[in-house]
Order: sequence, then C-alpha cells, then structure tokens
Amino acid sequence: MISTPLLRAMRKASLAATTALMIGASVAPSFVTPALAQGPESVANLAEGLLGAVVNISTSQTVKGSEGGEDENAVPMPQLPEGSPFQDFFDEFFKNREGQNNGGSQKVQSLGSGFVIDAEKGIVVTNNHVIADADEIEVNFSDGSKLKAELVGTDTKTDIAVLKIDPKAKKLTAVKFGDSDKMRIGDWVMAIGNPFGLGGTVTVGIISARNRDINSGPYDDFIQTDAAINRGNSGGPLFNMDGEVIGINTAIISPSGGSIGIGFSIPAEIAVGVVNQLAEFGETRRGWLGVRIQPVTDDIAESLGMATAKGALIAGIIKGGPVDKGQILPGDVVIKFDGRDVVEMRDLPRVVAESPVGKAVDVVIVRKGVEQTVKVTLGRLEDGEKLAEGEAAKPEEGADKGAEVATASVLGMTIGELDSDARAKFGIAAEVSGAVVTAVAKDSAAAERGIVAGEVITEIAQESVSTPKEVTDRIAALKEQGRKNALLMLASKTGELRFVTIRMD
Repeated sequence: MISTPLLRAMRKASLAATTALMIGASVAPSFVTPALAQGPESVANLAEGLLGAVVNISTSQTVKGSEGGEDENAVPMPQLPEGSPFQDFFDEFFKNREGQNNGGSQKVQSLGSGFVIDAEKGIVVTNNHVIADADEIEVNFSDGSKLKAELVGTDTKTDIAVLKIDPKAKKLTAVKFGDSDKMRIGDWVMAIGNPFGLGGTVTVGIISARNRDINSGPYDDFIQTDAAINRGNSGGPLFNMDGEVIGINTAIISPSGGSIGIGFSIPAEIAVGVVNQLAEFGETRRGWLGVRIQPVTDDIAESLGMATAKGALIAGIIKGGPVDKGQILPGDVVIKFDGRDVVEMRDLPRVVAESPVGKAVDVVIVRKGVEQTVKVTLGRLEDGEKLAEGEAAKPEEGADKGAEVATASVLGMTIGELDSDARAKFGIAAEVSGAVVTAVAKDSAAAERGIVAGEVITEIAQESVSTPKEVTDRIAALKEQGRKNALLMLASKTGELRFVTIRMD
C-alpha cells in the first residue's frame, strides 16, 4: 500500500516534470518530436497475428514418492507481496502441485511453450526437456481451448521435440520458419511463450550475439537475445519482425531463474532439418563421417606446416566407418566440407550432421602440409554411434612381440617397448601399437601437455614409431630441422587417439 504522503510527493514530482517539459518545449521545440512523443513503433499488430499459433505445453508424470523431487521444468510458486490481488489466482493454480512426499505415487506437472508449424497436419514444435518422461501432454491455446498431444519424435542433441494434435478438433493457426542466417546482431526480435505459467506473454528485444556455444550439446550454435525469456518460455518461438520463427527459445543464464537479459535460442537453420526429420521419420537421420576430432592449436598448426590454426584435426578413424578405407587419415586437417568452410573444430560435426545420409561430398583436407580434396560418401550418425560403442566394448587382449625390453628418456618421458608385460601392466588393447610411455617427470614438457604413463606414442610428426629408439631418433631429426615443437599422436589403452605438441627447446 502506498502512503498518502508518498502519493502527494509523486503528484508534485509529476507536476514539476510536466511543467519543466512544457517550459522546455516552448524554448526548444525541436527536442520533442512527434515520433518521440508517441514512443517507439508498436508491435501490437505483429503480436496479434502470432499469438494464436503459440501454445502452452502442459505435461504430467506419475512418480513414486520415494523417488520424487522438484521437476526442473515445474513452475515455482511466485513470491508475492502481502495482499497482492494476484494471490488468489496463484493459490488456485498451484494448489494441486503441492503436497507432502508420503512414499506413494503422485503426479508431477510441468509447463513450457511451443508453436504450430503445420495447421493441416497438427504439427507442434517444442523443447525435448519440456516433455521428457511425460505420461500425458496437453496443448493449451490462447483462446482457452485444450487438446491432447501425441509425441512424434525427440532429439536430445538439439533439445527439440515434435508433437501432433488432431487438426480436425480445432482450426489451427500456423507460423513458418524464417532464415536465421540473415539475422544480425542488433536486429529486433519478439519472443512469445508461457513464462511461469502465465500464458501468451509477448516480450521484445534484440539479437545480442550469434554462434554461442554454451556446452549444452554437440551442435551448439545459439542465438543470444535480451528479449525476456523465463522459466516456462522453453520451446517457444523467437520471431523476426516479419513474423517468421528464427529461433526456438531453449535456455537462459540466470542466478535466480528469472530473466537477466541473457537468453538462448536454437537457430532455425539447425531446427528446420531436425523438425522435418522428426515429423517424417519420428527420429533423426544425420550424416556421419566416422572420425574423432580435436582442435587445431597454434602449436599443432606450426607442426603441420599450416600458416594459420584452423579446421578440425582428425585424431582417429572409426573402424567400419565411411572413411575407414583411407580417404581420410589421422593427422589430416579438414578445412572445408561440401563447400562450407570449417573454421573451428565444432563447425565440422554440425555441417556433417546437416548433410543427407548417403550423400557423396568433397572434403578439403591438409595432409602433411599439402592441401587436397577427397570424395566421401556419408554414413548415418545413429548407426555410427552403435558401431563406436561396440568398438569401445571389445575385450582387451595381450600380445607378446617377443622383443627385448629397451627404454629411453626424452622430453621428460621414459619410453619402453610395448610388450606383453607392458600391455598387462597398463591394460593396453592388442590392436594398439607404438612405444609405451612408462613414466612422466613432474614439471616436464610432457607433463604440461597432460601425457601420462600408459599412453602409447604411435606417431611423431606424422611418421610411425614403434620402439624407444625410433622415438629418440625422430625427436633428434626434428631438432636438426630447427623445429621448436614435436607433434605426437598418442593412443589410450583402448586405442582412442589424440594429438599433442611438446616443446623441444
């Protein structure tokens, strides 16, 4: 309640401000233009045409009391001032969501947002985390009507889900995806969603940044916006000023759970392909190259004879994968895929995944300092993941090379023969070959790069090594060439490869 003295003070301040404005206007009318007097351009017409296509997603899940807990998508009871006129509204809304955990089954509810993209087929898009593990899904419209929804398909990698409702039960309004690539930092955007269960709420802001990687998945390339996005907005659309969906609101950064002006949306460029595949097949069908990759650092680029650090370094090849026949080799650097530049390591998984399964593509690589183009036919990522899991699950077997044990010390490492004793001691698989690192000196160049005992050196400067002597000879040759760093390809005990550079000065 605002006190009477405070009201009087506010009236006086308002009158003073009005008087000052009138005086200022009479002296310098150019400071108060008609446009400023009316405020910024209204987005009411745009919002009015879009509200009908944006829906609230309500889900319920039955859980045992002993396993119950607060659902991360569940909307918390807002903290309202005493005597707030909204108190009765929120009490009614939340009364069925509270209760003591008595060990029995209870229903956990959550709320999110979504939008209709196909009115004829009844296709609705939302976030996967909004409907994950739900027993029932209900779509609520801005006019108060409700329809049960069927789950068509989900994709955990991009956090997208596709639902289907009966298009005959209600006349639906749909929105379409726009071109998110055309959006620039500073462009105006509008978010519509269901924050805190309040229903069709419109907020406006700008695109604050692009290509954000927030480590939520392998294809992170988020649009960042300062349009207010809160809990319950997840799965809702981010519109451009033409009323096209250029993003799906997915995540926020906030210490309190409320908007602080840092929200993230999946760009339409990524979402469209995923949504189309889920709607058609009920699952994703992504392209797959069959490689393990790592970043190209400045040191690695220098070791490979590259002028700049760019691309994705091939650290390993999946057996049975699309490039297992030698088209691409460990140590190659992919700098272009199907005509699209690969500037950073994270660019490659995304462009490959967006390519059709079975498509033959040109891949530009740098191999031993020479740029060349190879032709690759893509496999399917979902099949490749099963193949990779099977490869990792192979039993480790010992193998005796019958060679006399020898050791050498170089760059802070003690190097030994990879014989049966070494394999047994470190649990190294039979298919791994090279010279084993048996010890690493503290504070050495090798220790700085995270090399540990049990790893196997398979290549140095893209030349194979298999004995301690070959390791020392190769390092000596690089020093004679005036090299400052040595590029080592290391294998883990299971055969997973990675590249490191070690200073030799």
